[in-house]
Amino acid sequence: MRRGSSALLPFHTAGVREAGCDEAGRGCLAGPVFAAAVILPPDFTDSTLTDSKQLSAKARYRLREKIEAEAEAWAVAEVSAEEIDKMNILNASLLAMHRALDKLGIEPQHVIVDGNRFKPWRDVPYDTVVKGDGKYLSIAAASVLAKTYRDDTMERLAKECPGYGWERNKGYPTAEHRRAIAALGVTPYHRMSFTLTDTQQQLKF
Repeated sequence: MRRGSSALLPFHTAGVREAGCDEAGRGCLAGPVFAAAVILPPDFTDSTLTDSKQLSAKARYRLREKIEAEAEAWAVAEVSAEEIDKMNILNASLLAMHRALDKLGIEPQHVIVDGNRFKPWRDVPYDTVVKGDGKYLSIAAASVLAKTYRDDTMERLAKECPGYGWERNKGYPTAEHRRAIAALGVTPYHRMSFTLTDTQQQLKF
């Protein structure tokens, strides 16, 4: 396997149509968990593409435009807070990945997934890769799409539910977010199966 101009590897398994998958928002207190699946062409390169958490917001949105324009196929899917509470966040994250793969339009011949857990999708072989978003271009591309589409959603929900700072914290468990939950109660977008405040009392909607 050779490296392109990017520091990341172009593929895990040579000679097949490979989709990279990643999720965003797994550790949040509110909002959906998102996942993306991306099939990149063999000659795709970008020296700046890496794990979305290592990129600025400006860089992520620039890369999103390039990924969407140049990918052979891409898709983004979500699983709601209500669904997360019913099935737990791990299963919800895996379901979001399956939904993204379902939406691709082109069936991959191999799937690579960030992390160490996955459930078989159809009969397509797969590999899990710990810190894969910093190793493979397609997983990094998926991380960018999942992150930016989730951020867009949380900024929209911040206008619907002001006071929680979602436009800044994107639903993550910051001190600001926990204080707002304690003061304002919960919204329909909060994950009630999570520990939302230090005392977990006086939660209401």
